[in-house]
Amino acid sequence: MRRVHAMPFGAQILADGAVRFRVWAPDHAAIALALDGAAAPLPLAREEGGWHTLVTRTARAGSRYRFVLPDGLHVPDPASRHQPVDVHGPSEVIDPRAHPWRDGAWRGRPWHEAVLYELHVGTFTPGGTFRSAIERLDHLAALGITALQIMPVADFPGRRNWGYDGVLPFAPDAAYGRPEDFKALIEAAHARGLMVLLDVVYNHFGPDGNYLHALAPSFFTDRHATPWGAAINLDGADSGPVRAFFIENALYWLTEFHLDGLRLDAVHAIRDDSATHILDALGGRVRAAFPDRHVHLVLENEENHAHRLERRADGTPRAYTAQWNDDMHHVLHVAATGEGEGYYADYLGDAAKLARALAEGFAFQGEAMPYRGHARGEPSAHLPPTAFIAFVQNHDQIGNRAFGERLTMLAPAEAVRACGAVLLLLPQIPMLFMGEEWAASQPFLFFCDFGPDLADAVRNGRRAEFARFPAFADAARRARIPDPLAQTTVAASTLRWEDRDIAPHAEALAWHRRILALRHAELAPRLPRLRRGGAARVIGAGAVSVVWTFEEGGTLALDANLSPRGVAGFAPPRGRVLWQEGMAERDVLAPWSVRWSLDDG
Repeated sequence: MRRVHAMPFGAQILADGAVRFRVWAPDHAAIALALDGAAAPLPLAREEGGWHTLVTRTARAGSRYRFVLPDGLHVPDPASRHQPVDVHGPSEVIDPRAHPWRDGAWRGRPWHEAVLYELHVGTFTPGGTFRSAIERLDHLAALGITALQIMPVADFPGRRNWGYDGVLPFAPDAAYGRPEDFKALIEAAHARGLMVLLDVVYNHFGPDGNYLHALAPSFFTDRHATPWGAAINLDGADSGPVRAFFIENALYWLTEFHLDGLRLDAVHAIRDDSATHILDALGGRVRAAFPDRHVHLVLENEENHAHRLERRADGTPRAYTAQWNDDMHHVLHVAATGEGEGYYADYLGDAAKLARALAEGFAFQGEAMPYRGHARGEPSAHLPPTAFIAFVQNHDQIGNRAFGERLTMLAPAEAVRACGAVLLLLPQIPMLFMGEEWAASQPFLFFCDFGPDLADAVRNGRRAEFARFPAFADAARRARIPDPLAQTTVAASTLRWEDRDIAPHAEALAWHRRILALRHAELAPRLPRLRRGGAARVIGAGAVSVVWTFEEGGTLALDANLSPRGVAGFAPPRGRVLWQEGMAERDVLAPWSVRWSLDDG
């Protein structure tokens, strides 16, 4: 089986073996192609709408090329499928038909079966490649993971990066391998029953290696402002090709790489005032394109726009399947750690927000959020719990700390275990961060590999970012923040797989395997019958009860005391007890105790 997404731009190998090169450059009268092996640049023909096209038999799979601007600047293809020597080098013509897919029967898995595992390819294994990640898939399948959530792989500058500084969104970064290596990882995951979702960034480009400013200035606009500079032009007079660029990117990954879904980064930062928002257009195109596959679209959206998660009458998503639930993370994090700086202050000691996030998804549903200084969120209780992805750790919440501490380095073991027992049996979709299953002791630090023009600015900016926190008021302490440009920083963030087989990590791994097995056996098959949120009751400080009612009868109940003190006032279990963490006696739950019960009605 061969999989090809026929894009309206980039380098496309035609049926007769010729290669068509097409690029949008409306501000330039002439564009040429510098092709390895050609004696001189080949002119492209200018077409209506600012497009430039060339069909030639001089190129073939493996040919390297760049576009040449009138001032002589050589730039990579914005739709490059591969950059063998990084973002400033030539693009390579790729023939997607060369990869013989062997997963033709794979149609994905329904969303209610999802247990996500977020990983960064470069630090997931010592090898740091797509191929080396394959070696750990059996571990994930045995753990009870059903879906990989891979941090962005779009080509970024240098040898290491979180991925959110990508500038060539169609090209898997060569630091991890070639496109066929990424396809091999996806195919190997499917062979083990694992879905693969990819993180994509449509709100900005990284600061180094983005040649679109030179190639097509109309790609950007000054009508909107973003934290990363000029906004992407999604709603101006020349926005049609820009919108198509991102929609085709989504279709490309889902088609040509047979991915099972995408996670769209920080969609709250996508500025679009057009009649049809780019998110609506993209979601509609994806839903129409894959009627016979389970394809899942996930959002990161700080504004908690519940309307983007609406369901049809049959319970299927209109466009977007789920959203990362930051509120769920925040209520569990402050319960476990007692931290109250920054946005955590709006959650600390607020059992009502804990109860609401557990029962209804969002803790803020239109109320003013003091940290932000304005209202946040929309009502979400009518949505099914599976519209939310819950986690107590992810790359942001760990890596944006100065020293990249995981939760196990910040909270008592019994508190971490209690939060895990809530998370992994919650009817929201759970997500673990790589190594969390064995309580990995490695931090996950911020790292990148910019050239000298940006390196000092990033290094100094990272330390200045923490100067406003009391703990980093001292310059000497700020100086100890790991250098994001240093190789030692990425090395410190790489998982040590040998740790999982020794105490206490082996015990943590066994615990995660047991509770995930219970989730798959008892909870996942029942989730399609939960069409809306639950009913919550605050019992005391850090102590709540939540009951979800299934269609056609029956309930799932959570009793949780996420505090260091025993709390009285809990009702007896509803039906049979599925899982108990800690101690419960009569109406009292001991500190850090969690009880799940199921009544089939």
